[in-house]
Amino acid sequence: MSGAILHTITPSQHRLGGLLVQRALPARGVGMIGPFIFVDLFGPARFVPRPDMGVAPHPHIGISTVTWLFDGTIRHRDSLGSDALIQPGQVNLMTAGKGITHSERYPLPDPPVSQKVWGMQTWLALPDGLEEMDPVFEQQTAVPSFTAPGARAAVIMGSLWGLTAPTTCHAPTIYADIELEPGGSILIEPSVSERAVMLVDGAASLAGEPLQLHGLHLLAAGGALPLTSQTGARVMLLGGEPLYTPRHIWWNFVSSSQERIRQAARDWQEGRFPPVPGDPDN
Repeated sequence: MSGAILHTITPSQHRLGGLLVQRALPARGVGMIGPFIFVDLFGPARFVPRPDMGVAPHPHIGISTVTWLFDGTIRHRDSLGSDALIQPGQVNLMTAGKGITHSERYPLPDPPVSQKVWGMQTWLALPDGLEEMDPVFEQQTAVPSFTAPGARAAVIMGSLWGLTAPTTCHAPTIYADIELEPGGSILIEPSVSERAVMLVDGAASLAGEPLQLHGLHLLAAGGALPLTSQTGARVMLLGGEPLYTPRHIWWNFVSSSQERIRQAARDWQEGRFPPVPGDPDN
């Protein structure tokens, strides 16, 4: 490997809500990248949705979930009463804090036709002092876009290339969706100390080192790194500053306290998490 790429995580594969999921975090030996503690690439998949398809109501604590779509539509509902359609180019940020329940379904077309679904879901651990904040839902319907020769980047979170996304950051965070045309290039800035890129489609190289398809590549700190593609590619950039206190993760729960996770598990088993209004499983 070049000096620019410290380590490459090959994701594990799972089936969730009718989709094949490439799960890069959590991974053996790598707990977090900045505040990112969970990284999933789902799809692409094409199917005719049914009323029960998708992810049924489930709980979270201690994180923000970020959903970003390349293709398709997902309906988000949560125990705050939020009911939103997520579409490509829009950011769905749900901050669980002390506890929330949500579901993710596929809207039913009329007449029924097949739909393509493809995107990313990541979890960001909340920093010390905010783990037990009140839950909140946020949807950004437009994000800033940066252009370079043969490249376009949507800034989903944080500040990159002189642009700042409107999405709330509870800790120093960067997150971007980079599309490269054949022969395109863009510089990955040294804006935070922990950075990673995931090649989600096509073929690309970083500082001359080919990227592994679906691999999550951890980058060296400091220095701008050229990302290039000869044939076209889509690459996700993510990172931030490390949290001071280690985090534990079990099922859908993240906390600096293992006892807090055990309490959340008891709360879910004993029905103390609130329901999701309007979901067919409530």
